[in-house]
Amino acid sequence: MSSFRTLLVSALLGGFALAGIARAAETIPVTDSSAPSPWSVRLRATYLETVDKSTGLLGKNVISVSDKLIPEFDIDYRLSADWSLELVLTVPQEHTVNLKGVGEIGDFEHLPPTLMLKYHPTFAALGDRFQPYVGAGVNFTLIMDDDILNGAAKLDSYSVGPAGQAGFDIKLAERWTLNFDVKRVMIRSDVKVGGVKVAEARLDPWLYAVGLAYRF
Repeated sequence: MSSFRTLLVSALLGGFALAGIARAAETIPVTDSSAPSPWSVRLRATYLETVDKSTGLLGKNVISVSDKLIPEFDIDYRLSADWSLELVLTVPQEHTVNLKGVGEIGDFEHLPPTLMLKYHPTFAALGDRFQPYVGAGVNFTLIMDDDILNGAAKLDSYSVGPAGQAGFDIKLAERWTLNFDVKRVMIRSDVKVGGVKVAEARLDPWLYAVGLAYRF
């Protein structure tokens, strides 16, 4: 998926070049003059690409977890003009687990809500139609219904780790924006057989997303 990653990262960087176009776009008339709410919601299509590194008695990089396209739903609260909190949500996702040289050895589900503190720098030259941001936060992933080696191997029930992001919004209308976003999240779990740790699975996924946001 390196080409997919390159495409999305290039889109992220190339978005700065769209600032001039966004500023020149005709302003859409607004019928509601009331001040916008600090609350907004965002729906993204997100591609989750795992790093697939592992360590332990089985050796290095022998366990891999499937990549997949997932839906993402976010709730954002503006603390000020420059800062906001974003809660990143999705539905439980099922992934297959593969062992190098063997193939698929099972599957599991995970639910990875993430809370981010985002900084939105202000650049007068960019106007109000283009808004870049960076963020950092914490991920809490619940791991459920793990069925590895027909139940012989078990994963941890949860994972806690840091998360980082960068992205930008392009204003389409008074309350609508187009969003491009890249996140990196640390998700890891011990793999145990008979209560003995045999490996640590390191998913640590990249998440590449595009979506629409609505500010109330």
